[in-house]
Amino acid sequence: MEEISYGTTTLHYDLEYSDRKSMAIEVHPDKSIWVIAPLDTEKTEVERHLLKRARWVLRQQQYFDQFLPRLPERQYIGGEAHYYLGRKYMLVVRKQTRKDVKLRGGELQVSSPNTDPEVVKALLASWYYSHSMPKFREVFEECLPLFKRFNIGSPTLDVRRMKYRWGSCLPPGSESITDGKVIINPEVIKAPKRCMQYVIIHELCHLVIPHHNKAFYSLLGELMPEWERWKLRLEGVVGM
Repeated sequence: MEEISYGTTTLHYDLEYSDRKSMAIEVHPDKSIWVIAPLDTEKTEVERHLLKRARWVLRQQQYFDQFLPRLPERQYIGGEAHYYLGRKYMLVVRKQTRKDVKLRGGELQVSSPNTDPEVVKALLASWYYSHSMPKFREVFEECLPLFKRFNIGSPTLDVRRMKYRWGSCLPPGSESITDGKVIINPEVIKAPKRCMQYVIIHELCHLVIPHHNKAFYSLLGELMPEWERWKLRLEGVVGM
C-alpha cells in the first residue's frame, strides 16, 4: 500500500500497473483507493494525478462513509464485548502474577500483573494472532478447490497486520514467491467462518483477475453468491 499527503490528510492507496493507455482512480465502498496506471508510468506521475483528483477522492470516501457501520471504540476494560469466530464474549481483566489469555464460557479472560488498557490490548492482539493462522489455514484449504479450473498453482498463506485492509494478494513473482500469496489480517479471526471464506475467496480471485472490475465481481459472485452479506457482517464485527 502506498501513501501520499494531501494537506493534513494522508491518502493510502493501492497501485497496480496494467497494459492500458490511461490512468484510472477508483474509490470502493470500503473507502479503499485503487490507482491503475499504464505499465511505463513513473511514480511521480501517479502521485501528480492522484493529488489532482484528491478532492474528488475525499468526496467519494465521505459518501461511502455514511454506509459503514459504527463500532464503539474499544477501551480494553472489563465488561466490554469482544468477538472471536463470530461469537460475542465479555472481557474480564484480572490482576495476577502471570500474563495469560483464556476463553472460558462466555468470557474472554485476560490476566496480567499490569492491567493498564494498553497492556490488555497488546495481550489480546497477541492471542488473536496466535489463534488466527491455524483457523485461516483450515479455511484456505477448503477454498482452494474452487479455483482448480483456473490453474493458479499452489498459492501460500500468510498472516499480517494491516491497518486498512482485511486481506491482500501478492501475484506470482512478488517477494520471490512462485504461485502467489494470500495475506489475511488477524483481525478477521473475530468474525464467523463465512467471513473468513469471503476474504480468502476474494483474494484468490485476484490471482485470476487482478483488478476490481466487472469480471472480478462476476467471478466472486459465481464462487460465493452471498459474498455481500458476509462482507457486511465482517464490517459489523471487525470494522476497519
